[in-house]
Amino acid sequence: MDGTNVSKSLTAPEVMDRLQELRGDLTPELRKSATFLLENPNEIGVNSIRKLAEKAGVRPNTLVRLSHVLGMESYAAFREVFRNEIRQGRETYPDRARWLQSLSRRGELAQLYATFAEASIDNLEGFFASTDHGAIEQVAKAIVAARRTYVLGVGVNHGVAQNFAYLVGMAIDSVRILPNGGTLPVDGLSRADGDDLLVAVTFRPYRSEVVDAVEAARMRGIPFIAISDSLASPIMPGAKHQFVIPTDTPQFFISTVALTAFFEVLTAFVIAAAGEDVVSSIEAFHSRRHALGIYVEEEDTDR
Repeated sequence: MDGTNVSKSLTAPEVMDRLQELRGDLTPELRKSATFLLENPNEIGVNSIRKLAEKAGVRPNTLVRLSHVLGMESYAAFREVFRNEIRQGRETYPDRARWLQSLSRRGELAQLYATFAEASIDNLEGFFASTDHGAIEQVAKAIVAARRTYVLGVGVNHGVAQNFAYLVGMAIDSVRILPNGGTLPVDGLSRADGDDLLVAVTFRPYRSEVVDAVEAARMRGIPFIAISDSLASPIMPGAKHQFVIPTDTPQFFISTVALTAFFEVLTAFVIAAAGEDVVSSIEAFHSRRHALGIYVEEEDTDR
């Protein structure tokens, strides 16, 4: 059986069904690992082979052999099936929350902490390694040149998008956050046209209001930037620029670590592209805040 085809064609439940069918014919050590995996399927996609073997009470090589018995070319191919389930949202948020609580009951929060660190670092490395800084520079110039730039993110992405709009707003006044108040995102584009720009963010499970707004932008000739977790995302077709952001996490919702890094880089590039007036704009912004008493003034420690 070709392992590559198996890993691409089977879902995690189908792999587990196959594991259950084969379990009775396995050697004692393989059966031990199979039993653990059947009882703890949520562990597979979020643990390294060493950690998973340790939990199952077997050697890492046992998991490699089990993967081959299942028709996989490697343990990585076996694990990827379960990681793909997580990325595509087929493992539900309640499932992930229950798994996190089970770690607490078993006293394994230190391992969860390490898994978070590994996932966060992987996401950042993946973003910086795979993203062309020249493309981000082009987006920054497009934002500066646009009559208005609309930044759209909902749910957990809204806060990240809003922070970007706030920071860039210190320098240029043409950036707007969507949705605005109680309106739908598509409502915010009612006066937009080809002189404007839409920056849209959504990850699996893709939000319909973001997809609808992007479709409206396509139909009306509004250039847009698509930020998502896959080139297969419904907001990607027709985008002026496409960015794939890693979001892997052991948490029950997506990680925004790499997304935050993307917008921080974009903020810096916008400031760099905005021209000499941007410095005076930022100075005036903060001068007004100091005058209004918004900041706590530090005491002179030399007195």
